[in-house]
Amino acid sequence: MDRTKWPAIAGFAVGTYLLSRDVPTTFAFEKPIHTSIVVLASLAAATLGLSRILPKSSGSHEDYHAIPLEDCGTLRSSRDSSPALENVRYPSSLRKLRILFLGLVAAICLRVVILRELLAFYQCTTTSWEALIPLAFACADYSARQPLPFRKRAVTDDPDMSIHEALGKALARSPYRYLGSTALLSFGSIVVLSTLKAPRSSHICAASLPYHWMIPCLQRIGSILDAAMLYCIGQLLRQREGRGPRSIALRFTSVGWAFLFSAVVVSFGGLVYYYVTPDDRLWILTIPTLYFRGVLRMNALFCFTAVSALFTLYHTSSMSISAIAAFVSVCTTSTAYAWTLTHPFPPTSTAIAFIATCVTLIGFALYVHADAASTKEDPSDSHRLFSKPPYWLYLILFVLLCLHGGLLATRSTSVTYHPIDLLTFEAETQHESYFNRSSASLTLREAAEAYRLRYSRHPPPGFQHWYNYATARNSVIIDTYDSVQRDILPFYSLNPEVIRQRTWQLLANPWNDVAGISIRNGSVSLSTDVVGTHRWMFDGLVEMIDHFAEYLPDMDLAFNLNDECRVAVPFEELDRIRPSVATPSNSDTDYNKFSADRTQQWPPIPTEPLAETPLEELSWQRTFYEFGSVSCPPSSPARTQRLWDVSQMCMDCTLPQSLGAYLANWTMAADICHQPDLANLHGLYMSPAAFKAAHDLYPIFSQSKAPGFNDILYPSPWNYMDKVKYNPSPEHPDMLFAEKHSTLFWRGATSEGVSSVGQWRGMTRQRFIHLANNINGSEAPQLLLLPQGATSVIHRWQTQPSEVNTSAYSYVPISDLTKLLSTDVHIVDSIARCWPKDCSQQAQEYAPLAPPTDFQDHWKYKYLLDLDGAGFSGRFLPFLQSRSLPFKVALFREWWDDRVTPWQHFVPLDIRGHGFWATLSYFAGVNGTVKGRHVVMEPHAHEAERIAEQGRAWANRVLRKEDMEIYFFRLLLEWGRLTDDARDSIGYTDDLV
Repeated sequence: MDRTKWPAIAGFAVGTYLLSRDVPTTFAFEKPIHTSIVVLASLAAATLGLSRILPKSSGSHEDYHAIPLEDCGTLRSSRDSSPALENVRYPSSLRKLRILFLGLVAAICLRVVILRELLAFYQCTTTSWEALIPLAFACADYSARQPLPFRKRAVTDDPDMSIHEALGKALARSPYRYLGSTALLSFGSIVVLSTLKAPRSSHICAASLPYHWMIPCLQRIGSILDAAMLYCIGQLLRQREGRGPRSIALRFTSVGWAFLFSAVVVSFGGLVYYYVTPDDRLWILTIPTLYFRGVLRMNALFCFTAVSALFTLYHTSSMSISAIAAFVSVCTTSTAYAWTLTHPFPPTSTAIAFIATCVTLIGFALYVHADAASTKEDPSDSHRLFSKPPYWLYLILFVLLCLHGGLLATRSTSVTYHPIDLLTFEAETQHESYFNRSSASLTLREAAEAYRLRYSRHPPPGFQHWYNYATARNSVIIDTYDSVQRDILPFYSLNPEVIRQRTWQLLANPWNDVAGISIRNGSVSLSTDVVGTHRWMFDGLVEMIDHFAEYLPDMDLAFNLNDECRVAVPFEELDRIRPSVATPSNSDTDYNKFSADRTQQWPPIPTEPLAETPLEELSWQRTFYEFGSVSCPPSSPARTQRLWDVSQMCMDCTLPQSLGAYLANWTMAADICHQPDLANLHGLYMSPAAFKAAHDLYPIFSQSKAPGFNDILYPSPWNYMDKVKYNPSPEHPDMLFAEKHSTLFWRGATSEGVSSVGQWRGMTRQRFIHLANNINGSEAPQLLLLPQGATSVIHRWQTQPSEVNTSAYSYVPISDLTKLLSTDVHIVDSIARCWPKDCSQQAQEYAPLAPPTDFQDHWKYKYLLDLDGAGFSGRFLPFLQSRSLPFKVALFREWWDDRVTPWQHFVPLDIRGHGFWATLSYFAGVNGTVKGRHVVMEPHAHEAERIAEQGRAWANRVLRKEDMEIYFFRLLLEWGRLTDDARDSIGYTDDLV
């Protein structure tokens, strides 16, 4: 067995490292009870299997220990035990083994229950106590080693002993030998983890619910149970029976049976829960593929680490194994964080982090040294890591120290310019470039040639009619309709007959929530019945298309009746069809007209509804992994990671599109493939109200879509029909920007998704409402970019680094922010889209709710917040048309997305909300006391007004009703060609004659 010591320790260290890297992104915690049963059963099988090949004789290395010399003077009775049993302070017995066995089973089962609760409300967790477990064992060791009052210590001073030897001997005998080292290791680890961590997320830990205090308590109980499990396992691996030593195989067998009993008890509890909660039975029985793979990986890693831990514990002690686990996990986590984040955001006290790292490393080194010194004092005690600390260990510790020191020393902590200044400058350049590309063509010939150069095919038939229509209405955008091309390009992989057949499938079954419009001989009509709640929508569609229907070919169109998007094609399928659509085919016999027999090509809609449907319903269920992320590469984080820790912001998810706390790349923010945390941040992904979608390419026209979906975007009738209109009046004037209230304003409903089991705590609207208000003081401090110095002032006209004080990010309590900056963000009237329990929880958390207000009342405020609902926000275009400055938070994208430039026409906010207060403080300014110092940061009102006016002017040029018609006209011409059997031989070529 001695030969297994070092492989076991090495395996345990490697396994701890791998688990520290894998656990934060595992899918296995999606179903913690299922995972616990699988892991416990597998661990039981592994342990019991190993016990069959372990030696059947009792181990000798721990059963016969020499008596310490200082104990020789102790008076003993004539009935003293034999030396073989002298080292056992409390005689073991079968009864004690049973108690340890049952205690281990109880601790494991309770730990599983607590783990389930923690994962359900992880946003309420605080700093873990796991790092204190080594210190707890050191305290127990100190208590156990206190000499008895009557015991006399032998004199062992040797005049020839060196100072080093004397210190080593004193350390080995001292009852405090582990206390100091483990205290340094434990507290250093806690400080490191507290310093080198991401900011708190905006996921809501509701102060009105008991979880904000109950979850931290459960964390503490969980840490105590972890220590208890470690103690029980250690005792079972070393404890004797009353009649003498136990074999090594029997010791491992007892631990294996404890794991098996725990698996049985947890399984029984799961069965009871299955029978008493019928609503959850489908969820319990459904095993997603990603979860299955995650469990297999987690099971393999955990079993490897746990078996290595059992052998390590057999050879060493509970204190040693907990010290190794704490040291390796802390170093893994902190090194990864320091390696990734070298920017001033988020703020980190590099001095405290480095000191804490030094303390942690020194604590572990001292522990190893003290442990080795004990071995020298008592050579018969083999429960030590090292008989002598190896030099390679000190080399590793030195390398870690240098690595952390270098990473922390090179980390920027301040900035000499404000990121928004740079973002607005780049936005202006980007917008000018787009404008020049979009309006370069001045004639039909130039427009047709620009089309061919840009899209590698001839314009569609009727392009001359579209051009005349657009120029007659003074369209600014002539050449760039990239969003149209992106939407229709995948459909070139389908035969036109297949597209027409799939359109018919969608319209033939009312359950699909799709309604149709039919174009025949230049006339527009409804091809299916439309429910009354959506009649206005189709009236708007008919009115919009009717302006140019005479130039369109005969066809049927399927329009989405729901707010949610409908089509998500997996990456593997898109990758397969990509070559077939990449190079368009242009025949030498192109002609500028559609096929003459198109009417007969479209099958009539049956009077009797079709029973079959190509759509899958996931209403009120998670959709991120089934639909939201399937368009991403298989190796992308969105498809390989499940971020269950919602208490912290995912820094890897925000870095690609952020400049500090500010959203810098609106396009990159729409790429969900590197953002697996979005699965917990929007109602579409958590619990949509109406979600019926397909994984195949079905031609569904939608008003908006989330990234990765393949719906075809068209201008929304909501805006075309003025369902929400910018219409100032004498009672509600849109005054000059300087005359408005310097307040961020929002009113709305909780319509993003349906909350049945607490999903509202992660939905975008609820999170931003919570973030903008100091609700019961439960929100974590937020980051502001503030000038440095005891009394700091930044004027907006100071632009040179020599004139501006350096700025640094600083955490500011929400209670202070609500005093310094004005917000008016509230839910209107009542809580919607939730089950009774969740409705009451939200009503209690957000009380009092705001009364309804006239929409035209928005114009009195400088800053208007725009948030997604179940789909796109219909307010954004009126906001742009006003003199106020819109702050937009959006997952969904619309037809105008390419036309409007963030930071040039509106202010973008990340959906996580971490830049909310920092962005508002830039425009509104700060004047007050922040963390004990007076800060004056003058408002950038001029910049805010400039962006608002630029957005207003641009909206009046490219987002008019006429622009909606022009976009739709272009889209339907492209769609007409796509659905034509002769699509490869038709196109506009008159300019080439």
